Amino acid sequence: MDALNQTRVTEFVFLGLTDKWLLGIIFFVAFSSIYVLTLWGNILIMVTIVFTARLHTPMYFFLSNLSFIDICHSSVTVPKMLEGLLLERKTISFDNCIVQLFFLHLFACAEIFLLTIMAYDRYIAICTPLHYPRVMNMRVCVQLVFALWLGSTVHSLVQTFLTIRLPYCGPNIIDSYFCDVPPVIKLACTDTYLTGMLIVSNSGTISLTCFLALVTSYIAILVSLRKQSAEGRWKALSTCSAHFMVVALFFGPCIFIYTRPDTSFSLDKVVSVFYTVVTPLLNPLIYSLRNEEVKSAMKHLRKRQDFFMKSCT
Repeated sequence: MDALNQTRVTEFVFLGLTDKWLLGIIFFVAFSSIYVLTLWGNILIMVTIVFTARLHTPMYFFLSNLSFIDICHSSVTVPKMLEGLLLERKTISFDNCIVQLFFLHLFACAEIFLLTIMAYDRYIAICTPLHYPRVMNMRVCVQLVFALWLGSTVHSLVQTFLTIRLPYCGPNIIDSYFCDVPPVIKLACTDTYLTGMLIVSNSGTISLTCFLALVTSYIAILVSLRKQSAEGRWKALSTCSAHFMVVALFFGPCIFIYTRPDTSFSLDKVVSVFYTVVTPLLNPLIYSLRNEEVKSAMKHLRKRQDFFMKSCT
């Protein structure tokens, strides 16, 4: 409580991505386009899955949840980043910074857990197909999604508590475009070594453990594919390769940033842009362009829409 009472900083100032006006305009146009495409692509996947009965399976149930998380994850940081690109002084209040930090970790951790669950789903489907309907029924899927949101909430609350318990009484400049634990705790007016170690044990351990679990599941899948037919092997590889691309694109930046909170590199902003802005767009592109069932369902949905529009005119 004493630490909280010592808090004097009322706002933080972002250095942002650039201080050059022309480059800021270029970034604004580029990232605005990416954000709109992210919203459109992920909403399209969610709508397609909801209105296509044959896609009401565990894999696509998880995929629709991934699209929802991607929308939320990008919406936590991108709007504030776009605003900052148009302003000379980029500020955020202390309270809003903590709120942004909380939801950033909530949705990032939810995506990590969901990608791990999706890998487990593919492992069961490919390695033990006869047991799949019993092991991965919709009731189990809903329970797994509930568990991932519960775990993500606990993780985010821990990260938020570790941040707000520190006193902030002086410097308020964040060398980033959003609030995150590592750059914020560097501004605390006290030694943050222990807090940094707790962050590594929380965020870093979650990222590394889930990533190792994912790699293990994919190795098991690759080993089991030797017993399947060429057609079955190709279908499984197509699905898993798309999933693994998403895993690599998301986990790589997370591990890079959260396993060494006390040090910073010049690449940090580039890596942060990649996993907060670019990856949420790549997910729908990877899954829709590489998945024949999703593409077919989208075409069928478009035909139904055209038929409905013609019947109304």
